[in-house]
Amino acid sequence: MPGPLEGVRVIDCTSMISGPLATQTLGDQGADVLKIEVPGSGDLVRHMGRSPVPGMAPTFATVNRNKRSVALNLREDEARELLEQLVATADVFVQNFRPGTAERMGIGEAALRRLRPDLVYVSISGFGETGPYASKRVYDPVVQALSGLATIQADRETGRPRMVRLIVPDKLTGITAAQAITAALFARERTGRGQHVRLSMLDAMVSFLWHEGMAGYTWMGHEARGARPQLAQDLIFETRDGFITAGTVSDSEWEGFARVTGNPQWLEDERFTTATGRVTWVKERLALMAEALRTRGSEEWLAVLDEAGVPCAPVLSRDDLLTHPQLVANGIIVEGEHPHGGPIRQPRPAARFDATPASIRRAAPLLGEHTDELLGELGCSAEEVAGWRATGVVA
Repeated sequence: MPGPLEGVRVIDCTSMISGPLATQTLGDQGADVLKIEVPGSGDLVRHMGRSPVPGMAPTFATVNRNKRSVALNLREDEARELLEQLVATADVFVQNFRPGTAERMGIGEAALRRLRPDLVYVSISGFGETGPYASKRVYDPVVQALSGLATIQADRETGRPRMVRLIVPDKLTGITAAQAITAALFARERTGRGQHVRLSMLDAMVSFLWHEGMAGYTWMGHEARGARPQLAQDLIFETRDGFITAGTVSDSEWEGFARVTGNPQWLEDERFTTATGRVTWVKERLALMAEALRTRGSEEWLAVLDEAGVPCAPVLSRDDLLTHPQLVANGIIVEGEHPHGGPIRQPRPAARFDATPASIRRAAPLLGEHTDELLGELGCSAEEVAGWRATGVVA
C-alpha cells in the first residue's frame, strides 16, 4: 500500500542534517523526493564517516533514504533551467542555504512561485532572516550554545556548560520542518494556495526546550532562575553489576521503592512525604536511593521494582539495543541490503499508519544516480544529457 504522502513530489536542495532529515521523513511517508546535489562532491555528509562505499557514509545512508539524486551545477544557466522544469512538477521545494543565497542563485521563493503558484516553499536557516546572526555560518553546537541548551546541561558541581552529544538542534529542526510541510500541504488542500514556510534552528530549539528548560521564566515578574533542569540529577543508579534507572514521582512509586529496598523509615521522613518535598530534597533522596541500589544486581532490582510498580529500566549499551526484547518486539531496527553498500541496519519509520504505511522503498542514492532517469522524465534526450555532462552542467 502507498504511504500517506504518495503523489507528493519534493525538491530537496538541502544538505547536512536538518533539511535532509525533514525530506527523509516525507520520503518515508511516500513522497517522491528528488535530492539536488553539487556535481563532484555532493552533500558533505556523504563523506563524514567510514563506509564500504565511497560517498555513502553511514549517516548519509540513513538520512537520505527514499530519495533520488540529481547532480546539477546550479551555477550554470542550463542547470537552473532543468531545476525549474523539475520544480514545475513539484509540490514542495526545500532549501537550507543561508538567507539571501537562494535569491542570488535565482531560486528564491518569488522566482519559483512563478513556475508553480501553489508551491510550498520551505526555507530552513540557522538563525532566521534578520538580526545580527542572520548571515553567520551555523552548525549544531552553535545552536546548542545560543539557545541555552548548553547552559541547561551545565555540570552541577562546576557550572561549566556542556553540549548534548547528539545533534539535537539539527534533528529537531528536521522533525519540526517535516511537520510544518505536511501542515502547509493540508492547508493547500483546503485553500488551493501554497505558502512560504520559514524555520530557523534557533527558533525550533528554543520552542522545544522552553516547557521545562525555561519554565522558571514563564511568569513575568516571578522569574525562578534556579529552574529544575539545572538542578536535576541524572537518574542513573549503579548496581552490583551494572546500571539502571528508576523513577519515584508519585506517592505510590516512592512507597513501592522504599518498601522493596527495605527502607520503610523513609515513608516517615517529612522531606519525602509529598511530591513537592521529594523534588525540593532531590539530592538527598537520590543519594539514599543510590546507596540502596548498590546492594544487588540489576536484574534482581528490575524484577522487584517492576513488581512494586516503580518505573525502571536497564541502561543499555549501543550493542544491547540490537537485541533487547522490547526493541525486538517493536521491530524498530530493520535489516536489509543496500544495492551499493551491502547489508545495512537502520530504524524503520517511527510512526506507523495502519491504512497508508510508511516504508523504506529506496536506498540512499549515489551522487547523481538518478540524473539520467529524472531528466528523461522531463523529456530530455540521452544526447542532450550527454552534452550537459560533458560541459559540467550535470553529473
